[in-house]
Amino acid sequence: MDLNFTAEELAFRHQVHDWVAENLPKDISHKVHNALRLSRDDLQRWAKILGKKGWHGWGWPKEFGGPGWNAVQRHLFEEECALAGAPRVIPFGPVMVAPVIMAFGSPEQQKRHLPGIMSGEVWWSQGYSEPGSGSDLASLKTRAERKGDYYIVNGQKTWTTLGQYGDWIFCLVRTSTEGKPQTGISFLLIDMKSPGITVRPIITLDGEHEVNEVFFDNVEVPADNLVGQENQGWTYAKYLLAHERTNIADVNRAKREHQIALLEVDIVALEMMVLRVLSAEQGGKKALDVAGLLKIRGSEIQQRYTELMMLAAGPYSLPFIHEAMEAGWQGDYVGAAHCAPLASTYFNVRKTTIYGGSNEVQRNIVAQTVLG
Repeated sequence: MDLNFTAEELAFRHQVHDWVAENLPKDISHKVHNALRLSRDDLQRWAKILGKKGWHGWGWPKEFGGPGWNAVQRHLFEEECALAGAPRVIPFGPVMVAPVIMAFGSPEQQKRHLPGIMSGEVWWSQGYSEPGSGSDLASLKTRAERKGDYYIVNGQKTWTTLGQYGDWIFCLVRTSTEGKPQTGISFLLIDMKSPGITVRPIITLDGEHEVNEVFFDNVEVPADNLVGQENQGWTYAKYLLAHERTNIADVNRAKREHQIALLEVDIVALEMMVLRVLSAEQGGKKALDVAGLLKIRGSEIQQRYTELMMLAAGPYSLPFIHEAMEAGWQGDYVGAAHCAPLASTYFNVRKTTIYGGSNEVQRNIVAQTVLG
């Protein structure tokens, strides 16, 4: 297996590199390189720039308005964006719900939702985890009861990343209690401006408002917003999570961070694993069976390099105050301003081994796949 890029692929890489260098706003890349807080405007501004180019849905096929890139081209695009200091594209719309709508949604749903995702105009959130239903997602309790042309939704979601910005949320809801828990789950698209939805912040260890609780109190959702068939949502959820777990490996962002000698071999090994997946996909083979393994290794490496950077910086990696950072004040640590965000990043990355299905659960899935 040849893991070297071809001349055509390298030419494509240069094309992406030049376009990103010309179009990525300097103030945004400055924030990314210096670990400063990115606002909703920053994130959506970059999404809209990509949308005008037709690259916000960089993994989409041409039939749905995407560039139709192959797996290697998609990888190179992500890597060049990361190296340039572009914000990580919020994946809930273009990477997660869009493939589900393409594969299982009605033509009307595709026509209604995909253009807004591609353009970056519509911000999507993910409604999966609940109190007591995280890695054991099949135990979810949020209920959707059919009443005529509507579903009435009641319940709570938690750990909803950037849900305070959401325009729409895709939710797993329980529509039946008969049979196995997985068989009574449906996949709903919900307008977050609907009466009865309340979003409350959860402040994490790094002091950030990144995740939220979302409450549904007799929320009316048109039955037309059901994706696919009722009680088949578990199938669609597994399809979506395969995309999410591969995305969590995030080899591109890991390569952009400081190169720490003890981690270099593992990062290169992770990259080789990702390239093997891309090579298999290029050959028409099913590659997403190892998504859980990619998620395990990628999330653990992210935690290791943030910890080692803190150890290397010592007292210079003390937690910082965001408002002071953004005002240009770095305290008494003259010459060590680049160390200020390390503690915050360390705290934030603690969650990577939990979300997208905890690593303990992923190990069970990998074991079942290998051992049968």
